[in-house]
Amino acid sequence: MHYQDALAEDIRDSAARLLAEDVGPGDITAQLVPEKQMARARVITRETAVLCGVAWVDELFRRLDTRVALHWQAADGDRLEPGQPLLDLEGPARSLLTGERAALNLLQTLSATATRTRHYVDLLEGTGVRMLDTRKTLPGLRLAQKYAVTCGGGHNHRIGLYDAFLIKENHIAACGGIAVAVDEARRIARDLPVEVEVETFDELDLALTAGADIIMLDNFSLDDMREAVRRNAGRATLEASGNVDEQTLRAIAETGVDCISSGALTKDVGAIDLSMRIVEQEI
Repeated sequence: MHYQDALAEDIRDSAARLLAEDVGPGDITAQLVPEKQMARARVITRETAVLCGVAWVDELFRRLDTRVALHWQAADGDRLEPGQPLLDLEGPARSLLTGERAALNLLQTLSATATRTRHYVDLLEGTGVRMLDTRKTLPGLRLAQKYAVTCGGGHNHRIGLYDAFLIKENHIAACGGIAVAVDEARRIARDLPVEVEVETFDELDLALTAGADIIMLDNFSLDDMREAVRRNAGRATLEASGNVDEQTLRAIAETGVDCISSGALTKDVGAIDLSMRIVEQEI
């Protein structure tokens, strides 16, 4: 399935799943509000952020109640400042209240990934190094978080186990060596990129000789990264991984590697503080 088609399907499935787990057979607290009461609500951010999740929220309210109208004040990828309105909603008060938590949960999480990514990308400014995500995503949010990374200016490493080879230590051991593993990958799917994770210079040399497209330098020191760049001499794309945080990121980039990957973009982000308030209502 094409990535855009898969993403559209994921948006539909995520919205349905969120409503099913939160609303279940019905929102009993919303029933306290008169059925015909209409209202307007506004969502603001309480902290600096990068917005992500517009299509998911649109789909969620479409499934919940088509009478709810959403008026976005910002788009995915936009920077938000504390106190800034990002969304106005109007429609049946019950539906606004019922959809509030599911919508905010999604926006807070995806915006957190986009925000962390943008912070890392900003730290790399001027180096030409690409910031990559990993498969260390929150369960059930793989495509959504991968999309959020792109909203923050980062790049997707691979979507899953099906769209690129990443030959790691255990693959190498099970196959009988780097050369054997790379040759078998070429036999299975010649059109897919082949990446090899290495931990030593000997493994780096073997991966280069085998013709790997990408070589991941796993937990190399800064000096060893510089030496790896010298040995590589542009033959393969070099990816740095391990011990990556905002304190080490710039120094890693300045060794001359082509890209840096980090699970921190997706696996341990803190939700952005968003708030929705009813601003007007009428019977």
